[in-house]
Amino acid sequence: MTNRPNPPEPPGPSPDRVESSQEHREKDGQEPAAEDTAENSTRETARNAAEGTAQRTAEISADDPEVVARRREFAALLGEFRRTAVLVPLGDGPSPDEERGLLTADLNGIRFILAFSDEHALARYAEARGEAAREWAYQTVLGARLLDVAVPAAGVPCGVALDCADGEDGTVFPPVRGIVPDAAAVDVEGADA
Repeated sequence: MTNRPNPPEPPGPSPDRVESSQEHREKDGQEPAAEDTAENSTRETARNAAEGTAQRTAEISADDPEVVARRREFAALLGEFRRTAVLVPLGDGPSPDEERGLLTADLNGIRFILAFSDEHALARYAEARGEAAREWAYQTVLGARLLDVAVPAAGVPCGVALDCADGEDGTVFPPVRGIVPDAAAVDVEGADA
């Protein structure tokens, strides 16, 4: 496996706020494109999934000691992830700016950036895909940077899947309030993602 340094930040708009193609066309007085309608449909599907989960969660008593303990455990896990550098494989194809993007997987209308806690976890993923013999280029990225910059920059509902080849030992950080910025959270009305 090779480790390539993080590329310098591209010039242009701040990565904290990326204008969508729909916003750009609306500003110029153009009609929404077909891909914008598809994006809105994907956002709506992800929002509905998040609302359904929130409704089921609301039915569970917030005062239940097990619920309180699990929330604390997840908050600690999230804090640890945000402070930790993880390995993020590069995808096969170039992104629009001719650089290889981060490896992602889509599930139920939500894109997940695939991240790994170490080279062994990445090797288990490569083996599970039957691609253990190939070289995997990756970047080392701080978890907070993935959640706060890469997720909103995706332009679609996006979260992070950590150690996804490890079954129950893997962790999913979905695009919801408290994990990603509100502008990228699917459970916040009027979010951009």
